[in-house]
Amino acid sequence: MMKKELITPFKTTYNTPPFRIIQNEDFLPTIKEGIEMARKEIDGIVTNLESPSFENTIEALEFSGEQLDRISSIFFNLNSAETNEDIQKIAQEVSPLLSEFSNDITLNEDLFKRVKAVYDSKSELNLTTEQKTLLDKKYKGFSRNGANLHEDKKNKLREIDKKLSQLKLKFGENVLAETNKFEMLITNESDLAGLPEGTKEAAKQLAESKEKEGWLFTLDYPSYIPFVTYADNRELRKKLTLAAGSKAFKNDNLDNQENVLQITKLRHDRANLLGYKTHAHFVLEERMAETPETVLNFSNELLEKAKPAAKREFAALEKFAKELDNIDRLEKWDGSYYSEKLKQKLFSLDDEKLKPYFKLENVINGAFTIANKLFDLNFEEIDTIDKYHDEVLTYKVTNSKGDFVSVFYADFFPRAGKRNGAWMTSYKPQYIKDGENSRPHISIVCNFTKPTKSKPSLLTFNEVTTLFHEFGHALHGILANTTYPSLSGTSVYWDFVELPSQIMENWCFEKEALELFATHYETGEVIPMDLVEKIKESATFHEGMQTLRQLSFGLLDMSWHGQDPTDIKDVKAFEAEVFKNTTLYPETKETCMSTAFSHIFQGGYASGYYSYKWAEVLDADAFEYFKEAGIFNKTVANKFKDNVLSQGGTENPMTLYKRFRGQEPKPEALLRRAGLI
Repeated sequence: MMKKELITPFKTTYNTPPFRIIQNEDFLPTIKEGIEMARKEIDGIVTNLESPSFENTIEALEFSGEQLDRISSIFFNLNSAETNEDIQKIAQEVSPLLSEFSNDITLNEDLFKRVKAVYDSKSELNLTTEQKTLLDKKYKGFSRNGANLHEDKKNKLREIDKKLSQLKLKFGENVLAETNKFEMLITNESDLAGLPEGTKEAAKQLAESKEKEGWLFTLDYPSYIPFVTYADNRELRKKLTLAAGSKAFKNDNLDNQENVLQITKLRHDRANLLGYKTHAHFVLEERMAETPETVLNFSNELLEKAKPAAKREFAALEKFAKELDNIDRLEKWDGSYYSEKLKQKLFSLDDEKLKPYFKLENVINGAFTIANKLFDLNFEEIDTIDKYHDEVLTYKVTNSKGDFVSVFYADFFPRAGKRNGAWMTSYKPQYIKDGENSRPHISIVCNFTKPTKSKPSLLTFNEVTTLFHEFGHALHGILANTTYPSLSGTSVYWDFVELPSQIMENWCFEKEALELFATHYETGEVIPMDLVEKIKESATFHEGMQTLRQLSFGLLDMSWHGQDPTDIKDVKAFEAEVFKNTTLYPETKETCMSTAFSHIFQGGYASGYYSYKWAEVLDADAFEYFKEAGIFNKTVANKFKDNVLSQGGTENPMTLYKRFRGQEPKPEALLRRAGLI
């Protein structure tokens, strides 16, 4: 039975999740009951004796299942940020139930008849642009998920969806278990040569927390990245690199090879069942890119520009490593190490010199100040709402008039129950109902360097841009201002969703912005201008290699999903063949990217990884507009807020972009910024 405190709206400040009272054992019964409540709402729509209208069918469907949506978003967010064996077990049970229920809706013939009746009469209805988009989305939600199929094929689709939901969870659990399982304990201090003091101190602290003598390194990014970047001991860099690269690729109980083959095969079968040639054809129909051909042409065009630069950069790096340490062959575990050394030589820019200027608290305040200057937002830390972990920070966001805009959660440090990487998510979308604008609850989750006994959390420049990136996604959610929850915030075409996040990274390279927050954590001194210049100069360092790497991931994704995968038997051999055209380092037989490629096998990026590069074209073009007018220009900022950030998925993204920019995006801005032309 559902606890009464878990019935929405919650009896809490701002209707936020009551984490304090939620027990793991509450999730299954609450989700089951949420499904039943949503079923009743659907039945109410189907049995309505009035003829189908936009209000009694499309809107009613849009606002159904709120109880279920709230509790499942809490559950799956915890499964990513604060999971444990119990939660993972529940996830394996809950996912098929939700998948089944979702199919019960999209395969419900009587419901589809009502939706289709409204859709077929849309020319006679006087709908707003947003209502037209919603109607289109609801109709496609049915037709693209099997509503037009015969009964036997509908049952097959249900089976596929159920299996997929379990396989994707299993894939993610294996990657997390592999990440948590690996530890490299160093007991000889000379093996730490080259490492920054802060990294050593953090490793010492980690060892102590596990009652071990020495220095402990793991595959969590704040531990892994500094080690492969600075450690002089080549053998240990190799050990760590191979451990990271061989996640879920060891032919043991945590191996993901079979999961990869099954997921891609099931996705392909599902697309065929629905009348599409491949999973990529199915996915891209609802993207700015529209077809796999467009994605491949776009990727190959950039590849042509980037590859010569990447080869030059790699040759120079090899020559440098040879001169410095007589390294004959540059391996994967040498890349970060010699790149950092070469960067220091070329720009006298050492990440360790920068870190004192990027104390986490200052960077957070910097992001808030920039959001205030651009979009009139104020962030106030509050302690009146529940957290799911003590480390989480909670904020109330208001506008210049003092109106409540959003709740904002921020969770910055690695933990055993948290998956790697960084992401933005939401606990509640924004929407307007019965005249009330119900505001969103937005969260960002990262894995940054923890404070130690002697130092606060000091971020690498890469972590600074990551924070701004996720904060850009957060602003997309925070500033949402649409009528319908499924069109709100980041609910946009996948190759448009990275524009708000990637454009925010640009402020990290601008003197005017850095002066607002990059101050030395001990002296308070503002970051010296020569360092700012060096940051800007070094921004295009190894851009060819970085672009090649990013494109290679997108092409791997398209290869898995843009063809019939039935005959693929060997994950590693298939991957090696795809990477042949983009690879610079010698092949390592122990490693495999696909078995830990969570973005496409667990997250939502299948047939969509190209969108990072696609959105870079948009963000470079958009930021040029800001630079022409001034990076804090209110007119441009308002146009961005009014046409992009607040509009969610209410209109075609290209229409929204052109309304903001006055023209379609041009790739030249990106190539200029990357120093490739």
